Amino acid sequence: MKFLRRFWKRISNFVARRNGAGRLREEIQEHLALETEANIRAGMKPEEARRKAVLQFGSVEAVREGYSSEKGLPLVETILQDCTYAIRMLRKSPAFTVVAILTLALGIGANASIFSLIHALLLKNLPVADPKTLLRLGNSNDCCVGMGSHDSGEHSLFSTNTYEYLRKNLPEFEDLAGIQAGWTYRQVVVRREGSEDPPRSVMGEFVSGNYFNTFGVAAVAGRTLVDSDDVAGAPLAAVMSYETWKTRFHGDASIVGGTIRVNTHPVTVVGIAPRGFYGDRLWNAPPEFYFPIETMVPIANVTYVHGTEAQWLYMVGRVRPGVSRAQLQQKVNTLLQQQLATTPRYRSEEGKLKLKNQHVVLTPGGAGIQAMQEQNDRQLRLLMAASGLLLLIACANLANLLLVRGMARKAEMNVRAALGARRGRIVRQLLTESVLLAGAGGLAGLAVAYAGTSMLLAMAFPGSVNDPISADPSTAVLAFACGLSLVTGVLFGVAPAWIASKSEPADALRGARTIAGGATVLQRTLVVLQAALSLVLLVGAGLFAKSLNKLEHIDLKLDPVNRYIVHINPQSAGYVQHEVGDLYRTIEERFHALPGVEKVGISSYTPMEDNNNGWNVVVQGKPDPNLIASYVKANAEYFDSVGTRVVMGRGITAQDTANSTGIAVVNKEFVRRLFKPGENPIGQHFGGSPKTAADWEIVGVVEDTAYESATFKDHMMYFVPLMQREKSADYPIDKDENMYAGAIVLKTSRPVDDMETLARRTLASINPNLSVVKFQSFDAQIAERFSQARMLSRLTMLFGGLALLLSTLGLYGVTAYAVARRTSEIGIRMALGARRATVTAMVVRGALVQALIGLGIGLGVAMLCVRGIESQLYEIKGVDPGVLTGAVLMLIAAALLAGLIPARRAASIEPARALRAE
Repeated sequence: MKFLRRFWKRISNFVARRNGAGRLREEIQEHLALETEANIRAGMKPEEARRKAVLQFGSVEAVREGYSSEKGLPLVETILQDCTYAIRMLRKSPAFTVVAILTLALGIGANASIFSLIHALLLKNLPVADPKTLLRLGNSNDCCVGMGSHDSGEHSLFSTNTYEYLRKNLPEFEDLAGIQAGWTYRQVVVRREGSEDPPRSVMGEFVSGNYFNTFGVAAVAGRTLVDSDDVAGAPLAAVMSYETWKTRFHGDASIVGGTIRVNTHPVTVVGIAPRGFYGDRLWNAPPEFYFPIETMVPIANVTYVHGTEAQWLYMVGRVRPGVSRAQLQQKVNTLLQQQLATTPRYRSEEGKLKLKNQHVVLTPGGAGIQAMQEQNDRQLRLLMAASGLLLLIACANLANLLLVRGMARKAEMNVRAALGARRGRIVRQLLTESVLLAGAGGLAGLAVAYAGTSMLLAMAFPGSVNDPISADPSTAVLAFACGLSLVTGVLFGVAPAWIASKSEPADALRGARTIAGGATVLQRTLVVLQAALSLVLLVGAGLFAKSLNKLEHIDLKLDPVNRYIVHINPQSAGYVQHEVGDLYRTIEERFHALPGVEKVGISSYTPMEDNNNGWNVVVQGKPDPNLIASYVKANAEYFDSVGTRVVMGRGITAQDTANSTGIAVVNKEFVRRLFKPGENPIGQHFGGSPKTAADWEIVGVVEDTAYESATFKDHMMYFVPLMQREKSADYPIDKDENMYAGAIVLKTSRPVDDMETLARRTLASINPNLSVVKFQSFDAQIAERFSQARMLSRLTMLFGGLALLLSTLGLYGVTAYAVARRTSEIGIRMALGARRATVTAMVVRGALVQALIGLGIGLGVAMLCVRGIESQLYEIKGVDPGVLTGAVLMLIAAALLAGLIPARRAASIEPARALRAE
């Protein structure tokens, strides 16, 4: 009996659906006829009138053709039908389509632009042969010339002798290359022989003769360096980068075999490196020339190339197939200890104990030396997380838009169901629309990504030259954007499509009265999610903005107004150490002759410059504290030129010459760390060890001026005259590289717009080979040290602002939709005596409740997230109350704005009109 009852019920339902569908078809035909007639009376042609009537009623003809005959159609044809119809429906709603695409373009574009940098900086290998077989000896980026070792015993920098010993005794490597660690700090001056062009200061790297062979790189013209180039007495040779060949020499083939002057020395260009090769590490200014290690002695005039203690080389090698990395690691450590045992540092009893701990960590070398990667890793990952949150907010907006659109097309869905369309078919059609939307958003996002990546590169690496990082989207970035678009379309289109597909044929015949009911629970949940994520991004943006503000307002004990920095390299201009005294005096005289120049400071390096030279210090009569102090050589006008005040004793004077008593001026931190409270440092002596503690006499104390970084705390410094050397120096002056100054600081009475031109002209008049390595105003040099903090602050503020905008739009959309669905309810309320203010308050209250729930959730998430970014904030721990309050108030204000507009619209509803609409 139960079976018969179920069977009879199914038959009855089937007949009812057939009858309902029949009546629905009749109503549809009648409706189409009336609409067509009205359109013809409006002046349309019959065909156009019929087409418009069909579109107005939900594309019934397309429904009939696309769904009633779907059985037996090929899959491709069915998909094409879906796509064609989806495009037509999206064209019918241009406002919805544009808003959805722009929303997704912002989310996908932000993620794609950040991923572009992550891919270029962190995920790519060097453009060399088989990078997986490359190993680096070492795991840190120590730079640039070291004389000791880490307490841990790890080695990443090596002497030339150590390199040669390991290369000779490690047959497990097909080739093992030696690479200059600090080429970014030692530029060379280059001029083509016979050219009238002025010499240029460029990046040049000194490498072993097997360098190109190790990386499996061939020349595009001429040849690469070989071992025979890297021996003492060999002709000076160089390989030029492809980009330099094309941009500076216009692809002139005659340059191969031609001569260039490098630091005044004639060097033969033996070949051109391949296109896209940027060396052994990613850098924003890659080498323009590659020279053999042995040529560093004559070209750069350095003394440490064959020193037993000086560590200045990185090593990268190509491992033979089948070699065990664990066994190779052990062998490298054994050989390293054997070689170090022959050096003076490890011959003492204390040295022998330390020797047992000396080791090397082998790391993958396919990506090269990871200096830039380590500098930017945390910042890029943080930005990726922030852009991911922005994408989630954008996707929540898209889901809400699709939900609202689906509800608005309920009548269309009912018609389709009445004509025989199955639910899965309707879901697939709606899903096709969302995927097409996401695809269009992804394409628009690529344009956003290109512009965003260009902006990021300009912010992260200002003033970079021949930057190997391109803003053009790579294959990986294209795949990332396409995959993200597809996942977004499917993931955030399924739920709206499924909900919208819930339809009954009978609903098309009866009037759907919407006496009550606003937005769905899912819609409200999405709005709450948007508010929570927006609060997290706003709090993060506020914290980074406050951190940057604190950084920029640190008292650097400097005066950058009307000051200019001219970086020079007398060594590359051919000056030997005993000649630089006359050069410095000439520089002072020539620059003082320029109009407006008041002070001419000369020093080894300058404040807030990416440079530091540190030495151990011991005060005479005191135990060795094992402390390092930064060491600067300067002339008499240096302190005035940078704005550093002398607070005790005197500064450096013109009478502090090479033949006078060795004196030093120390900073206040130096006194605090090495002297007791109240102890007078003036007249005290110090040096680099207990044996040499009488080298320098302290004659003055200056303020704690910021050097290298504004956050460099407890920074001990001492300053000595340009031409003075340690009393204990037991080597000739022409082997003392500390005699070379690296910068001129000019203080002027007023801004001088053409100071760079004047500086270049003045130096060229002294010596045509004395070029400007880099020119900056003091303000620009200081601002450069905040570039990463500024980038993080600006981008997180941008993401926070976009998140707030999207959240406001989402809340507005849901509130407006709820008001539209409750039109009749509101009309009845007002007909029964409800005041406009009451209706307004009711709608605004609903919007605020959703925002406040999101704020509560976002507050807890923000508390957790701040722990992960504290290390990148300056003097900020936890969530700052002011920042949190500001973020909360901004979200509440946005919620009020988003709710007030629909509320005013609801309050203006006429009761009679609302009831007639039903």
